[in-house]
Amino acid sequence: MSSTTRRSRRPLAAALALVLGTATLLVSSPRQAAQAAPAPPEQALAQWIDRDTVVWKGAEHSAAQLEFGAHGDRIRLTPGSLSPSERAASPHLTGYPAFTVDPRDRHLTGTALRGKLLAVQRAGDGRRTTTGVQMPGVLDDLYGRRAQQAALGPVFRHGRPTLSVWAPTARTVALELDGRTVPMRRDDRSGVWRVQGQRDWAGKPYRYLVTVFAPTVGKTVTNKVTDPYSTALTADSARSLVTDLDDPRLAPAGWSRLAKPATVPLRRARIQELQIRDFSAEDRTSRHPGQYLAFTDRRSDGMRHLRSLARSGTSYVHLLPAFDFATAPERRADQARPGCDLASYAPDSDRQQDCVTKTAGRDAYNWGYDPLHYTVPEGSYASDPGGTARTVEFRRMVQGLNSAGLRTVMDVVYNHTAASGQDSRSVLDRIVPGYYQRLLDDGGVATSTCCSGTAPEHTMMGKLVVDSVVTWAREYKVDGFRFDLMGHHPKANILAVRKALDALTPQKDGVDGKKIVLYGEGWNFGEAANDARFVQATQRNMAGTGIATFNDRARDAVRGGGPFDADPRVQGFASGLYTDPNSAPGNGTPAEQRARLLHYQDLLKVGLTGNLADYTFTDTTGHRVKGSQVDYNGAPAGYAAAPGDALAYADAHDNETLYDALAYRLPPHTGPADRARTQVLALATAALSQGPALSQAGSDLLRSKSLDRNSFDSGDWFNALHWNCADGNGFGRGLPPAADNKDKWPYAGPLLADPALRPDCATIRGASAAYRDLLRIHATEPAFGLSTTARVQSALSFPLSGKDETPGVLTMRLGNLVVVLNATPDRQHQTVRALTGERYALHPVQAHGADRTTATASYAPGSGTFTVPARTVAVFRRGQ
Repeated sequence: MSSTTRRSRRPLAAALALVLGTATLLVSSPRQAAQAAPAPPEQALAQWIDRDTVVWKGAEHSAAQLEFGAHGDRIRLTPGSLSPSERAASPHLTGYPAFTVDPRDRHLTGTALRGKLLAVQRAGDGRRTTTGVQMPGVLDDLYGRRAQQAALGPVFRHGRPTLSVWAPTARTVALELDGRTVPMRRDDRSGVWRVQGQRDWAGKPYRYLVTVFAPTVGKTVTNKVTDPYSTALTADSARSLVTDLDDPRLAPAGWSRLAKPATVPLRRARIQELQIRDFSAEDRTSRHPGQYLAFTDRRSDGMRHLRSLARSGTSYVHLLPAFDFATAPERRADQARPGCDLASYAPDSDRQQDCVTKTAGRDAYNWGYDPLHYTVPEGSYASDPGGTARTVEFRRMVQGLNSAGLRTVMDVVYNHTAASGQDSRSVLDRIVPGYYQRLLDDGGVATSTCCSGTAPEHTMMGKLVVDSVVTWAREYKVDGFRFDLMGHHPKANILAVRKALDALTPQKDGVDGKKIVLYGEGWNFGEAANDARFVQATQRNMAGTGIATFNDRARDAVRGGGPFDADPRVQGFASGLYTDPNSAPGNGTPAEQRARLLHYQDLLKVGLTGNLADYTFTDTTGHRVKGSQVDYNGAPAGYAAAPGDALAYADAHDNETLYDALAYRLPPHTGPADRARTQVLALATAALSQGPALSQAGSDLLRSKSLDRNSFDSGDWFNALHWNCADGNGFGRGLPPAADNKDKWPYAGPLLADPALRPDCATIRGASAAYRDLLRIHATEPAFGLSTTARVQSALSFPLSGKDETPGVLTMRLGNLVVVLNATPDRQHQTVRALTGERYALHPVQAHGADRTTATASYAPGSGTFTVPARTVAVFRRGQ
């Protein structure tokens, strides 16, 4: 899952290994998970799904009632059944007893929903059975249509703000503004509470005082809560601020005239995934280390490198969560630092991780997958977290990236919240208890995402997703969005986001919404799995929508093994399976290795097509198959309907970096130069594929996190990017933190102690230059941007695929190009007899490029033979 609060996902690892195969996943810490999802004091087995119907798991199919109020008021229920439309809307409830609300009592519904509510049934012997009642369905039915049209949060008109919050179950709502209390008025048709303010309210701190029944504590409480639709915050998210994002004072110079880099369609996008603090925290040339403003430091090493990637063909920078999250103290004075001389310890010492871990919960570092306010920039990245500096500086960051030739993608996490119930970090659930979180059949909050899951299938949570994304697009000119755990969203919700963005125009909104790209994690697991509650936004279901999903198939094939393997040495295509075995018993016999490698090569072929379901080719058994007929852990490998549906990648922030994964898997005797060549080869399987591709920032520089597989809270020491090669690549900074890595320490220690695994400057620079050559080839060759399955089928083939295919070598023909990926430790000759007499030569970018070993690749027209050095990807072009 590459997502969420990223604390140790050990509680989910075993189940997810089965559900996802080897899709990336992390989880929150047991401590945080316990705070995030407190168990309700009593179960809520009844679900009021609309104004007419209640479903009650475990009830007798006989008369029942809903009881509420101090005087035992009731709503009578008679045995009934779900209508076809109700079964379609709530498929997970179809097997439970259903009850119909007595028409004589329907007028009591609004009152019943604003206090403690119990479902009650008496058995023939007089026994009384009671349970709590889940209310999201009936709230949507009563209020959703009108509330969906409401403008929530602070909205300014002629300089005067109106503050609005949806709280249909609240008894009262008031505004706490700058220390005084202002009453708010309820709209009974929508459940929205509003108050209109004066001009002098602008800039003032506020909270809502919401008096509401809270099932998790079994009583009525008055919660002091920030605004879910906040547009600005005080430090540490203590208060919302009455802020108009259209205020000219919040616009940096040139903001209204911001020139975007040329549009790159998603199918051609090459994306760098980057964490804001990682980018500059240890960059001595940056004037704003760890801040948004580091992206305005044009002369810093980091920005110089990003510009070089942009010139080579990188089109987007994907920023890990930059919305307001819960785990990092925002004031620098409050941020703890490790109290040790970390650099003094041995490369394989456990002292570094011990020291970093002691301050991890109080330092400035976290990936930020624990949302607090979805639509405000995170304050710890701002020069001053206490006001609107974060708004201005986020915008300046976008300007800086755009001026470097890069569009900006935001990683957004709407699938869960940092906490639920009455936790102080719970915002949504303290305003409308039991609505915004996804509840299980017993009324407990779903935590399959690692934390307190949200329910975008509910009208107002779905609205919040759409409204938030549109705000980031319109007010911050963000160019794309990556949805964390997108499979936990309904497909309809993500399509609603697409529709809302498409409606944005330069004339009306200052941005062209149709040019904004969308992609996400389409994993299929948890309580929503297999479309149990709605049609999910999963890999298979999103095919054909133009919204991409991460393709874990090719990633696993190129790396080998999976993130949950007990032995991290299980090899893959790039890491020497069969062709350069490392002696790990988990790799199997030579015959088993050969068979698995050839199957990996079929997975990579499907990946190079853009993971197309209907692309037809000859597999390594000699059979003619479609991409969808190639097996991936029991699921179809190919699922895309067109290039652009699947996003290729060899590594991302989750799990070990590519360099670290290869460090485990390559034979120990493999030297630094060969490790670098393997890294470039592995990156090429994504960089030279059809469809979009992503790489983790620094992978071209052989970035290491000292073998840390889950560095979400491992601080700058393990995470920071090192743009200056003299500082190394991060390998050998100590054993990785014990919480998620201790079981791998016996494998990690000897590697970290080996100085041969720490590459020198020449090796790092050479790898980066070779990767940029691949980006240039991709950017300048139209054949890498084919738009349909039919075009890919016509232009792309694997001429040597079949029973006699060379293990460890892939040969792809693409229009006027031939690409040979030789992952073996030996020079290889690939003869394509159909090309005998044709005029091919090594692509000029590589022939005159940085890697002189690749430059020795050759072609013999008399036999149609391509000769490629060991651990090399070579691109040949036919002469004109």
